[in-house]
Amino acid sequence: MTGTASQIEWAEQIRPRVEAEFHRVANAFRSAASHQRPRDREDTLAIIGILNEKRIEAMANNQAGYFIRNWQELTDQVRQAIAADSRYQAIKVNRSAIKAVAIKTALGKSV
Repeated sequence: MTGTASQIEWAEQIRPRVEAEFHRVANAFRSAASHQRPRDREDTLAIIGILNEKRIEAMANNQAGYFIRNWQELTDQVRQAIAADSRYQAIKVNRSAIKAVAIKTALGKSV
């Protein structure tokens, strides 16, 4: 890891919390997936894949300042990382379109 000795020490204290946060979010998605219909489960598993890529990216960063700046206070960084991903955005758009079709169908309107 690069940085001053104190930055590295600080970042080394932050890194395990970051790793744990990614695992916590992944476990929440896995739990949700276990109760979903197959189509929704596929989307959730794809989101978990995105999440894993973001975790690998974050944990591969070897700059102490990165962890201090971006991860010192854990709020919703993991959610933001997922939400900013174009693949996640495509999943959301697709889900919205499917939901709109289902609503129109339920109301008896032609699609």
